[in-house]
Amino acid sequence: MELKYFRLIKTITEEGNMANSSERLFLTQSALSHQLRDLEERLGFKVFYRTRNKWELTQEGAELYKLANKLFHSIEEGFSTIEHIKKGSRGIVKLSAECQSFFHSIPRFIQKMGMLYPHIEIELSLGATHQTISQVLSGQIDVAIVTSPPASGELEAIEVYNDEIFAIMHKENQLYDTDYLEPSHFSSIHLLINSFPLEGVAVYEHFLKPNGITPIKISAIPFTEITLSMIDANMGIMCAPKWQLELFKLTKHIVFKRIGKNGLKRKHYLVVKKTNRNKKYIHDFISNFTEDYLIR
Repeated sequence: MELKYFRLIKTITEEGNMANSSERLFLTQSALSHQLRDLEERLGFKVFYRTRNKWELTQEGAELYKLANKLFHSIEEGFSTIEHIKKGSRGIVKLSAECQSFFHSIPRFIQKMGMLYPHIEIELSLGATHQTISQVLSGQIDVAIVTSPPASGELEAIEVYNDEIFAIMHKENQLYDTDYLEPSHFSSIHLLINSFPLEGVAVYEHFLKPNGITPIKISAIPFTEITLSMIDANMGIMCAPKWQLELFKLTKHIVFKRIGKNGLKRKHYLVVKKTNRNKKYIHDFISNFTEDYLIR
């Protein structure tokens, strides 16, 4: 039995006549009469005794009216509970990352969250990215994006996606003809990075440092557009995942080279204090971030 029929029974009973009921339900009296006739035909019994000025419930109708009251009361309680839950999803999520390049795709996610959860505010912390773990522990930030799970028992790491870092260079670069770059190749190149310290640069930390290699020249350039212009002029090489450059227009001279025979692959984690993990707004942020970035 459809909800509209319970609403019909409840309204006619409480209003006592068709005129008032039709106004309350925004239906014509003719449409109201048609619905009631259709309902009684489906049920196989009369719901109301009708006279010119008075509508009275039959015995069966009285039971349906009781059921309608219980039903709408349950619905109101359910929506009240939902509203209470929604109010719990209210707060500020302070977000940081160990590498500023991670923020290239974050604005789109923030826009999505703003539509779904208008009471969750996301603040980006762009400074001291190499200290993200200590910042989470101290409470300066709520969530950090990192590529290595922390050792601290106070923190929880949630794996969200994987990617691969490539060397991005000009076609006329001396390393263009190589199938892939080995650590020794980097000893003679100009490496372009987002920022220091060098320990926060993935290609150095996970590929060059373990092999005792340091590029002959390193320049920190915080603006990707400038870095790409320098590469287009064959003035250096940057290392980044392909998704980081999705928003930029690359010239036909710029190419991607694999780093290492099997590629330089990494995992990404969201790190949060265990004591904050079950806060409603933190939980909603993490759930949506995980769902969004699993696409990668």
